[in-house]
Amino acid sequence: MKLNSSSEPWLVYPLLLPFRTAYQNLSLDPLITPEEIARFAVEYDTNTIAELQQEIEDSPRDECKVVFTGHRGCGKSTLLAKLKRVLEEELFVVFFSISDLVEMSDVNHVNILFSIAMQLMGAADEQNIDLKDSTKKQITRWFAEEVLTESDELKAEISSGFNFPTVFAWFKGQLGTSATVRKDIKLRFEKNISELVQIINQLATVIEEATDKEVVVIIDDIDKLDMATVREIFYTHVKALFLPSLRLVMTVPIAALREGDIFATLQTETNNKVIPMAVLKLISKSAKRQTALQPKPELVELFRELLFKRVDSSLVAPEAVAEIVFYSGGVLRELVRITGKCCQLCLLKVRQQQENTEIKIDSSVVQEAIQELRLDFELPLGAKDFEILQKVYADFIPADPKEQKFLDLLHSLHVLEYRNAEIWYDLHPIIVEILRRKELIPT
Repeated sequence: MKLNSSSEPWLVYPLLLPFRTAYQNLSLDPLITPEEIARFAVEYDTNTIAELQQEIEDSPRDECKVVFTGHRGCGKSTLLAKLKRVLEEELFVVFFSISDLVEMSDVNHVNILFSIAMQLMGAADEQNIDLKDSTKKQITRWFAEEVLTESDELKAEISSGFNFPTVFAWFKGQLGTSATVRKDIKLRFEKNISELVQIINQLATVIEEATDKEVVVIIDDIDKLDMATVREIFYTHVKALFLPSLRLVMTVPIAALREGDIFATLQTETNNKVIPMAVLKLISKSAKRQTALQPKPELVELFRELLFKRVDSSLVAPEAVAEIVFYSGGVLRELVRITGKCCQLCLLKVRQQQENTEIKIDSSVVQEAIQELRLDFELPLGAKDFEILQKVYADFIPADPKEQKFLDLLHSLHVLEYRNAEIWYDLHPIIVEILRRKELIPT
């Protein structure tokens, strides 16, 4: 049947709208706003929230530098958004993603600090907090004479009245799009980082005096940086990064904790405030190599709850739920990603099979989705990678946890880290299938 321009497609394809809604609900973006959290979030890992809250609220302000880590997709961003709401009762919270401000390929310690200054200024403006005349003059001179190098028009506007919204909008755009501006900022402050820190401290003081709350800055998505950049920031320049006299929380990749010198530096500079967020253990270590794997019922129920907050339960066959949960490996984002791929496949079927009103996510759809994801996982793997994966499967630990190729596999979710009385590793369930198909591990 051919649709005419005036027809509503879901009247012709009854399943189109519910699958489209589900597909849109399965965005891989983290849940940040209160509305998103209310609609889609489930309660989990409350111990980690409590641990973060304790460190942030109870530590002396100047010594409160907290590093938060975990696998990509394990729910760190959503957890931090929940934490923000908890902390706001006692503290003035500034929460932002570094990826929203700075081009990720060009993040460094200077533009992280610059972003903190910008976000503090934005928060002060949103709360109608007046800057003292002396501070306003210093910041005006700082922007107009020292930092801006490309926009004479903006310099003139700042000099005439310090129109903050204009300044903030300009810099927010330029940090993300202009390599020249980022370079100028780095050159301007790299050898005089104390001046930038002084501005941050002044802004924090103004906010604290106006609100009677101490400032905490939470920066998300630093964990998405490559390991070379992470080393430059958190090993070479970590002392400069932690200079501001305010409470500071930053995410780092889980692979950073396996590099001994970076981990030792983070422990020293944070006074042991390195908090990991563990992957949920669907299957215990002792049961991992059994023939009939049985995920823990309470975690299956948690994942089922998360799934049906985004997808109408009538669209998913019961056996498919169990398969999707198993293939997630205990990583929340993987559950969303696999289900999103299933919805995508079903949307194609809806258009191709107009008369079929029984289309749903069943075992065959899940397996088709896993096949596509299997190819994505396998594409970057080489001979050395397969050797490491075989070793992890056999012993639950690599030959060398500090080897860069292993760290890359950990960073990319090919390998998952688990914690209980010990730290141990296992393969993502889709990687297990790849190795079995290649007859590299027992079937």
